[in-house]
Amino acid sequence: MIIVLTSEQELENEAGKINQLFDHGLEILHLRKPSFDIDGYRRLIEQVEAKYHNRIMLHQFHELCEEFNLRGIHIQEQSRFDLGNNLNTYVHEFEEKGFKVTSSFHDKETIVACPVKFDYVLLSPVFGSISKAGYEGKGFDVNDLDEFVIGMGGINEKTLKKTFELGFKGVGVLGGIWNSANFLDSYMAMQDKLNEVV
Repeated sequence: MIIVLTSEQELENEAGKINQLFDHGLEILHLRKPSFDIDGYRRLIEQVEAKYHNRIMLHQFHELCEEFNLRGIHIQEQSRFDLGNNLNTYVHEFEEKGFKVTSSFHDKETIVACPVKFDYVLLSPVFGSISKAGYEGKGFDVNDLDEFVIGMGGINEKTLKKTFELGFKGVGVLGGIWNSANFLDSYMAMQDKLNEVV
């Protein structure tokens, strides 16, 4: 499984690029735009073909999930901490409505200790980050975890095989797509490599 996260910055013809990724088989897109307000999120989602809305996970403005009938919500690590004892209730509110709920982690121990079981979790950084300078990888081996763990950080065509050897069930890609010369060629190359590995 390859999950693509949107670039933090607004891209030219971004919705068109997202539609192209979906046209070429992308199963899940994580929409994460820290600088966008709710209207910015809404405008971008409206430009993505409606038939693909059920493949979008929201990092912010979770209330848009129902408005657009999206796949679900992603709870970032700080948000998970901020929810505290309300985390379980918050997760169940979305799950009961049929939405998927995922979350971010930066160490294995916190995944194991978390009382809530998510659809899948993102664990980073596995390798040195492509999109964040100085963000060194930790080489996590998750073969001993029962959770469905997606590896992030430094993921590209060259690191894909090693990621699965480390026990990850999928990869989350940001810089490996958006920092490349051609986002679609990079995605397709990773998809081809994934088909060889899995």
